[in-house]
Order: sequence, then structure tokens, then C-alpha cells
Amino acid sequence: MDGSNSLSSELKLQVRKLEKSDKSKGFIELLQQLTVCDSVSDKEFEERFQEISSYGNDHLICVIEDDRSGKIIATGSLFIEKKFIRNCGKVGHIEDVVVDSTARGQQLGKKIIGFLTDHAHSMGCYKVILDCSVENKAFYEKCGFKQKEIQMVKYFS
Repeated sequence: MDGSNSLSSELKLQVRKLEKSDKSKGFIELLQQLTVCDSVSDKEFEERFQEISSYGNDHLICVIEDDRSGKIIATGSLFIEKKFIRNCGKVGHIEDVVVDSTARGQQLGKKIIGFLTDHAHSMGCYKVILDCSVENKAFYEKCGFKQKEIQMVKYFS
């Protein structure tokens, strides 16, 4: 019985756009499970949130909130690059996909990726691209991605 109740609750987990109130729901702490992410003040969060919001549908951050705990348990972002090539085409770039360590195995990452790729397609992108670790390659292949080329990076301290 517990398993079916748990499954029923999992099915209610919906992807939605990031909201200002999500900072207090563990959004920054979730990003810290992915990479270096220092603490962000409420003022810094609000300023960055407003800046990203000003880009409209060209920069989308989505989340999944666990209604039971009130915590953000998955997130990902998409920004759209406007090009001259491909008849002034557009490319979607997926970034910062992370599922809380306590919520993995529930297909939440797949939901996030599906939401972001659907958005890119609806915005007229001719492709969507992302970078991932070797360890996550199989996951993204299950989401319909394939390896192409090699990623390069140069960090500025």
C-alpha cells in the first residue's frame, strides 16, 4: 500500500518555472549538489531573477517542487542562442540539470529534460545541446541525446 501511495505522490510532481519564492525552498542548496555555488543573498537572488525574467522565453529555469516537503528537488535551465547560420536559426542550450540526491530514480531528470527540450522546440530551435560528464552520458542518451564532438573549456579563475 505504501508503495502505491508513494507512486501516486510522485506522479503529481510537476515541472514549473522558477519563482522568486523558490530561494527559500532550497533552490540554491540544490544547485550546490551540482557544482560550486556560493551562498546567494536574497538581494542577489532577486536581482538575478529579475534579470533572467527580462529575457522572457529566451532563458528559462524550471523546477520540480515536492509538495510534501515544500523543497525544490529538481531543476534545469535553457537559454536560446540566436544565430546567423541555418537561416538565422536558434539553438537551445541546456544547463544546470540536477535532481536532489534523495529524489533520484523517480524520472525527475527526464521530466526536466523533456520540459526544456519541448520549450526549445516550441521556440523554433533547430537543435538543443548540452554538456555532461561521462558518468551522465547514458542518462542523456535515454533522453534522446547523442554524443557529438568534444567539449572544451577555459576557466577564468
